[in-house]
Amino acid sequence: MICGTIYAGPTEDLQRYQGYFKERFPDFSMVDFSNGLYNFNEDKRSQYSDIMEFPPYEVAIEEGKELYEKPFANGKTYASCLPNGGIEIAHLYPKFDAKTGKVQTLPGIINECREKNAEQPLNVLKGELVKILAYLSDTSRGKAINIEIPNDPRALAAYEQGKEIYFTRRGKFDFACYHCHWEASGLRVRGNELSPAIGQAANFPVYRSKWGEIGSIQRRYKGCMNNIGAQPLKEQTEAMNNLEYFHTYLSNGVPLNAPNSRF
Repeated sequence: MICGTIYAGPTEDLQRYQGYFKERFPDFSMVDFSNGLYNFNEDKRSQYSDIMEFPPYEVAIEEGKELYEKPFANGKTYASCLPNGGIEIAHLYPKFDAKTGKVQTLPGIINECREKNAEQPLNVLKGELVKILAYLSDTSRGKAINIEIPNDPRALAAYEQGKEIYFTRRGKFDFACYHCHWEASGLRVRGNELSPAIGQAANFPVYRSKWGEIGSIQRRYKGCMNNIGAQPLKEQTEAMNNLEYFHTYLSNGVPLNAPNSRF
């Protein structure tokens, strides 16, 4: 059983999990994995190519840059809260923070920065914050995702909780993330091809035609949980952040291609 890794650590997990997908899709490069469902449907890939001539997320990047560089009322900016001023760091997140003992996401850090500077937190699923995230992600486009799981019991516990959530059945349909994006990856279900787990995180934030706007990866998680009849986890909670930590770690080595566009 591919998910039975009770005695394996993150490094062993990654080798095993990525090995599974490379064996399942032997012709795929790491770049191919970031293309998700477009690897399996020529018509949709052609539509995607047409859409990308004028990417629907470009406005979000531009607006995100303006929002990011706009000073707070006290004169400080977001750049004061992030390593390297926030530039070319998106491929390194989520990240375990030894000081707090918890996983940090970029949306979480952005809101912490706002509160630290006497500003109100923003919606982490859509809107201004996700536009800022689109801009920051664009500065890391092409850089390989590199999520670190340090040898710290708290980091390992966060990773294990994220893994448990990913592989646990839930909702009225009794599905886990694993069933759709692992066992059934590449197959067509309800008119849609199911993308492999590897590479998914490389595309977020993403502009979805269904949404008509750009949204965060945790917004997509909540949508998936709704689809299987499960109570969605609350965004930016420890459990949701740990799920994102594990899920993004699966894509280590895949070039970040965010923001991106999906149907």
